[in-house]
Amino acid sequence: MKCLLAGALLLALPATAQDPVPSPSPTPAPRQLQLRGFVDGYFAYNSNKPADHANFFPGVGTSAKRDHEFGVNLAQVDLVLPPEPVGFKLSLGFGNATEVVHAAELRGVATHPDVWRNVVQASAQWQTGVGRGLSLEAGVFPSHIGIETFQTKDNWNYTRSWLGELSPYYQTGLKLAYPLSSRWSAQFHVLNGWQVIGDTNRGKTIGGQLAYGSDRLSISFNGIAGPELSNNDDDMRVLGDVVATLKPTPSLSLGVSVDLAREGRPAGASADWRGIGLYARIAPLESRTAFALRGEYYDDQDGAISGLAQTLKEVTATLEHRPVSHLILKLEGRYDRSSAPAFASDELGLDGSPIRKRSQFLLLLGAVAAF
Repeated sequence: MKCLLAGALLLALPATAQDPVPSPSPTPAPRQLQLRGFVDGYFAYNSNKPADHANFFPGVGTSAKRDHEFGVNLAQVDLVLPPEPVGFKLSLGFGNATEVVHAAELRGVATHPDVWRNVVQASAQWQTGVGRGLSLEAGVFPSHIGIETFQTKDNWNYTRSWLGELSPYYQTGLKLAYPLSSRWSAQFHVLNGWQVIGDTNRGKTIGGQLAYGSDRLSISFNGIAGPELSNNDDDMRVLGDVVATLKPTPSLSLGVSVDLAREGRPAGASADWRGIGLYARIAPLESRTAFALRGEYYDDQDGAISGLAQTLKEVTATLEHRPVSHLILKLEGRYDRSSAPAFASDELGLDGSPIRKRSQFLLLLGAVAAF
């Protein structure tokens, strides 16, 4: 009986320091859904005073497309959930840029430029934890081609180069990215096609990248290959792209971008195009002002990518100033010259469309407010 009472008393006593009560495991902090965005507006003046107010020929002009008017180039809202290990990014855009960049989308069942007009990015991401950190991304996401992005605030100049305008800004499919070392990385892409969401044929496009990055030098070797002609799975479009940037000093950045491309044709010889762009940016330390200069040569001798057999040359100078946080102002002058009549003038032809000139000069002011 005494043993039973002693046992009951022991069970009733509070736990001592030698016999602690386990504490519950801490609850992981919930991930934060991030909301950010910007509004990018501009005013542009074209010396040609184009009758249709278009600063660039059809199919291009994703920045400062309209002449002699205040315009919204791109107002973008981003909803981001960091991939820990699974996340997503949804970016919706409004303005001249989205209308231009989606103009070539397939018109068909459940797809049309109007369906995708406001989609800048819509992708799911997975950090798998495999090896050094294999990551997967699927959906609509930025292209790996070129030195410039679709967002003017992230570029050295306000308007984009012909290399940028005539290569993909976005792609749709699956991307695998893997860090090979602390400085080398690789990507592999399986895509619907060349800057399309809806596919134009039954073939698929393959993309790849090998990149090196350090504090002073970065270089990437990029490629994309696949059938891009409508209802044609046989004739391939292949583009090789090399991008390099160098910082000789903390205030000076230099860049070069080179493209070489070829596309097979059902009848006749293949079509070729190529281009090179040289870039420089001076951004003194402790200064809110920077200056950027770009020179470019682009040869589309067969008219395969620009729609007109021509050689394009351009020089662009950009003065950037950030008076306060989250506000970027860019004053820019740009001169374009083509070997063919490519740019609209203020005169109309007999068919009612603007008569074309071989050159144009743009002066513009762009302003981006970010949050």
